[in-house]
Amino acid sequence: MTRARMRHKQTEKRICPCSKQTVGSVTVISPLELIRTKLQSQKQSYRELGACIRTAVESAGWLSLWRGWGPTLLRDVPFSAMYWYNYEKGKAWMCERNNTTEATFAITFLSGAASGAIASIATLPFDVVKTRRQVELGELQALNLSLCKSSSSTWSVMSRIVAESGPRGLFAGFLPRLIKVAPACAIMISTYEFGKAFFHKQNQETRLVRLQPGNS
Repeated sequence: MTRARMRHKQTEKRICPCSKQTVGSVTVISPLELIRTKLQSQKQSYRELGACIRTAVESAGWLSLWRGWGPTLLRDVPFSAMYWYNYEKGKAWMCERNNTTEATFAITFLSGAASGAIASIATLPFDVVKTRRQVELGELQALNLSLCKSSSSTWSVMSRIVAESGPRGLFAGFLPRLIKVAPACAIMISTYEFGKAFFHKQNQETRLVRLQPGNS
């Protein structure tokens, strides 16, 4: 019971700071995400992209560079929370099944992949909305529609997608996102846990050597 409570507290300690950090990182990186999405979705030179962004800033102000910030936040904050919660639960379950108190590289890798897959699928609709809103930058201007006047809230874009393509439209790109996110999460967390365990062991050995007689 005590061990379960300790794991629960450890999970909470990871979820809360990660969620706060995600808000900050999303805000800082959002303009770069906008540029990346535009370059991936359309064949544009950097000069054409720069002209598109300048026009957007002139017509809707600097906030136009944070187009898609809302759905990105709705994607990344729940993703972080779900990822860490499911990772800790999955790791604890696999350790219990394998009768071990220390998670092996395989356990952390599989737990990371599974939790990443679950979080990526659950937050995919917001990723689709984010991409749609960022791709629209420039397209609306070409149609002489104002960025401010166009209905671009997260829920209105979701409604448009469902009306056009049905509920399946919210999960467009399901397989590529899964193939990208699950291995990335597995590699990230398994190397992190391996490094943490390795340096912890090194520190313990160094302390033991210093405590031995004749090494003081």
